[in-house]
Amino acid sequence: MKRLFLSPPHMGGNERKYIDEVFASNYIAPLGLFVDRLEQAVCDYTGVSAAAALSSGTAAIHLALRLADVGAGDRVLASTFTFIGSVAPILYQKAEPVFVDSDTSWNADPDLVEEAILRERPKAFILTHLYGQAAKVDRIAEICDAYGVTLIEDAAESLGATLHGKHTGRFGRFGIYSFNGNKIITTGGGGMLISEEREAINHARRLAAQAREPEPWYEHTELGYNYRMSNVLAAIGVGQMEVLAERVTKKREIFAWYREALDDLEGIVWMPEVPGSRGNRWLTTLSLERGEPLRIVEALAREHIEARLLWKPMHRQPLFAGAKCYGGTVSDGLFASGLCLPSGTTMSREDVARVAAVIREVLP
Repeated sequence: MKRLFLSPPHMGGNERKYIDEVFASNYIAPLGLFVDRLEQAVCDYTGVSAAAALSSGTAAIHLALRLADVGAGDRVLASTFTFIGSVAPILYQKAEPVFVDSDTSWNADPDLVEEAILRERPKAFILTHLYGQAAKVDRIAEICDAYGVTLIEDAAESLGATLHGKHTGRFGRFGIYSFNGNKIITTGGGGMLISEEREAINHARRLAAQAREPEPWYEHTELGYNYRMSNVLAAIGVGQMEVLAERVTKKREIFAWYREALDDLEGIVWMPEVPGSRGNRWLTTLSLERGEPLRIVEALAREHIEARLLWKPMHRQPLFAGAKCYGGTVSDGLFASGLCLPSGTTMSREDVARVAAVIREVLP
């Protein structure tokens, strides 16, 4: 029986050709022409001014915090309903995380964001665009601007998503994308930091290359990291960027197939799109008003189908025991009731029907 994975890589056709070009040039790592081409491809696609190709989305968030001058003792707001990679860099900088709950969009609640800013006076806010769906980032950006808080958009899952025609990642001072193996496009492992501030991105590139000074010897005046993307991985990314629009269309089609197959069942609530937005539907996600999502995950696994529960909120993670959280009941409820369905872009309507049939057997 064919195994259905949650969101496996899907090559577009030109990736191997570009890798062959890299091997022929012998510019394998750390940098090369394809790193430049990938950065330019992201700029052309999103309309942003500057981008730096990095080793991961988490590295991009870390550099964004460095560029925002976040350090020991500073407070940083973050969406609580997210993946650990979104918030771990706060600890790298020895700063204090303060979490913000979701609203009915599943993404961060702007009212709670403003309340937390007024009470905590944070230096930055890391906003996650969850599961490829745009948050209410236009309003959140206005709030952050009004109080002088640096907005960092964690658009790791939402490359290709827009709000009022503007790409996620472009509303704040910094945005980040992930090219992890399970994302809508992949470099096998990698990420991107974007900004309208070209000098900031140039500084990020230097920090990501061990912050070496332009001397004939190795000179260092500030702490840097080994965060740059290799030319080989960038070559894969250039090929993937060529098919990104197709991948968004297919992800949205898969979501529509699931709705068609399951919408007659009572108690299923699909993750919504905020008005004016177009998500990439990286994963098809839902919550249940009745039934246990873990039972569905286990039943699907028996049929060689991968699914998973929604993110466990950060304020419930032992690592962040004692951290402040504004709200919390919305993301707690989603974690208890929700799941992610397989959404790979090679799936057929028949594959979706196979998943739906198992769900129908399990739901009461």
